[in-house]
Order: sequence, then structure tokens, then C-alpha cells
Amino acid sequence: MASLQLFPNRPVILYPSLDARRSFHARACLGINVQPADSKKLSLKSNEVMEMEGKVMVGTYARTPLVLSNGKGCKLYDPEGREYLDCTSGIAVNSLGHGDPDWVRAVTQQAGVLTHVSNVYYSIPQVELARRLVDSSFADRVFFSNSGTEANEAAIKFARKFQKVSHPNERDYPTEFISFSNSFHGRTMGALALTSKEHYRLPFEPVMPGVTFLEYGNIQEARDLILKGKIAAVFVEPIQGEGGIYSATKEFLQSLRSTCDEAGALLVFDEVQCGLGRTGYLWAHEAYGVFPDIMTLAKPLAGGLPIGAVLVSERVAAAIKHGDHGSTFAGGPLVCNAAVTVLDKISQPCFLASVSKKGQYFKELLMQKLGGNSHVKEVRGLGLIIGIELDVSASPLVDACRSSGLLILTAGKGNVVRLVPPLIISEKELELAAEILFKCLPVLDKNN
Repeated sequence: MASLQLFPNRPVILYPSLDARRSFHARACLGINVQPADSKKLSLKSNEVMEMEGKVMVGTYARTPLVLSNGKGCKLYDPEGREYLDCTSGIAVNSLGHGDPDWVRAVTQQAGVLTHVSNVYYSIPQVELARRLVDSSFADRVFFSNSGTEANEAAIKFARKFQKVSHPNERDYPTEFISFSNSFHGRTMGALALTSKEHYRLPFEPVMPGVTFLEYGNIQEARDLILKGKIAAVFVEPIQGEGGIYSATKEFLQSLRSTCDEAGALLVFDEVQCGLGRTGYLWAHEAYGVFPDIMTLAKPLAGGLPIGAVLVSERVAAAIKHGDHGSTFAGGPLVCNAAVTVLDKISQPCFLASVSKKGQYFKELLMQKLGGNSHVKEVRGLGLIIGIELDVSASPLVDACRSSGLLILTAGKGNVVRLVPPLIISEKELELAAEILFKCLPVLDKNN
């Protein structure tokens, strides 16, 4: 027998009887091979997937009309078998490409041992990952989260708590923050308050108060505000990703460091996109010789699994006590074991040297091939985070490249092509990417 369930404006759905469901679960728990209810999903065509998505998903994403079903190395494929060279890395996430055998081994082995225990208990992969992060950075302690925006939320709380503890007898201790033009720190309410683009913030205001946006790179403006003594922390990306691939100057970061020290404010580097080998340095700030009090990480750390991390100095960590922050899922054994593998591979000096070499080669290739085009204003970046600034919208070029088998992103105000390929990409693949970009450039003349 099947029970009939009726819902207004929905089709009739027949649910299995209680006995049938008990039988199903019993067989599943006994390890008997149970086929998925809808095996057809494995053979869905692209148009079927897109049509289904439109019916069941909340419309938060203006998706590119492309379904990706599998990948290997720096190549991705749609259900119809079309091949694409991936210069997006899932927005700077898949640094080891798709299906890296060491990463796959780390995930599958750990999945068979222990996946999740919460942070009520200790787990070995979490402590191993924290130890490696501390050993390879300025930091003394680590807090794990599930994403970059969560990492920045934690950094906001840590900065506020640090200032409260540092001013025990003052009611009016520093609680405000500085962020910069073109910044992006996430979409949760605190991180959103630190994100400069108004179209991200306006639909959700009022967001967290107390944030002042200054011009990225303006030394005097930042110094004047920090020295007023109301700033808990300064949040800055050494290289802005979403904002348009803008790099800070050494003088700017040095000034922020010295002024924060003078005023007692904390310096927070958001390396969610630019950190962990993307620049050819393990940490982007190493290129400047300037070190923060707090650093936030996320995107590439676990090679495609969700993780974030907040790295802090001992003096910041000393202000944080049991119960001040936490997360059920953060830093689970599965994701941390994957991250250990990613960190171990990327932190190898020869790996980082290859990123620097390929990044310089790619930039020179792009300037040589594209530099003469009237729409190309600048090719900039460090390592394998590269931006091509145009004097028109980059969207037509992105679409044309996709049709030609190359996946790229936009940044800035939509006029910057963002290139963040897997760090394992070969020079031959970089040459192919540059050639496709070159051949697709004429589309900018047709659309403007």
C-alpha cells in the first residue's frame, strides 16, 4: 500500500508505505547494495539540468549556461562531452586541479576512517593541519571555520574581544574597523559590512555599523584615521581578487603595520583568494615582508572541500576563551586530512617556484598577444592571479571564450578578466588560454 499525500498547487506524490521504508533502511544499514531512487540523474543532459535548477533552487546565482559534470587536471567536461580549459579553479579554489590522485587518496581514506565528530572532541587531522599552518606562517594559533566569510566573521569577533581585554578599565574601547575601496570580504552580515561594493550591501542594510571605507593604497588617509584610537582592526587584501586584481604596495602595507602598532589596532590580512601559493609565495604578504596579527584563509586550503581558517598571533589568541566562538562542522577530520595534503604539496619550494615562473610567463604572453588591442588597458597580477583590465565590459569576451573552450571569470566593475587557473597548469595550457583570448578579442568591437 502507498499513502496519498496532497499539497496545494503540487503534483500528487506517492510515498512508500511505512513497512516498505523500514525494509529499505534495513537493507541499507546492513550494507546491501541499494540503487538510488532516480538513477536517471546520472545521464541528464545540460538543458535538463538547467531546467530543473530553475524549478528547485533559490534564484541567488546568475549562472553561466554551462553544466559541468566531470574534470581531470585543468580540464572540465559537460554532460555532452565538450571539453573546457579551466582558468577559474572554482574561483581560485582547485589549486591542484581536478582529481589530483594524492588529494583523492586523502579524502577516500579518511572517509573510510572518520568523517565528523564535531569540536566537542579532539581529532588528529585537525591538530595536524593546525600544526602545519603554524609552522609555515607568522601565526601561533589557528581557528577553523567552513568558508572565507566565516573566517572573516571570526576575525571581527577576535579583534573586538582583543580590544576589550586590552582595555579592561575603559568603557569606550576601540570597536571600529577600516576596510578599503574595491574590497570583498564575504556575504555574511559582518563580512558584508567590510565589503566595499554597495550593490552587495544595500539590499541588506543596516549591516554591522562602525566600518569606514578608505581608498586602497592611500597611506596618509589610513594613518590619520587609525591614530584617532577608535579602530579595533584594519582589514586589507594584499592582492584584491574580486575587486579587480589590484596589488598593494610595500609602502602601503608597511605603513598600515607601523601605524597599527603605534595605535594598538590589529592588522588583518584577508588572503582568502590570494593566499596559499597563488602568488608564487606561500602567503601573499611574504612578497612584501610585512606580517599581520590575523590572517584569514579559505578557498584553496582543502582543494575543493569547504574550509576556512583564522591564523592569529599569541597575543590575539590569549584574549579568546572557551565559548567565545565555535562551529559544529568546522575543521572536521575529512576536510582537514584533505587540507594537509594540499598544504604539503603547495608549500614545497619547487612547487612555489613553478607558480612564479608560469605566472611570469603567462603575463608576458598575455601582454605580447593582447597588449596591442585598443580595449586592453593593463595586464596585472602576481603569480597565477592575473587581471586583464578592459575599457569595456568583459562579459562578451567571457562568453566567447567559453564557446571556444576556455573558462574565465570577471572582476572589478565587470571590466576585468580574472585568470586564476589551477596552480598545476602547464605552459602549453597557458599558451592555449592566451591564444583563445587573442582569437576572441574581436568580440569586444562587435558589442561596443
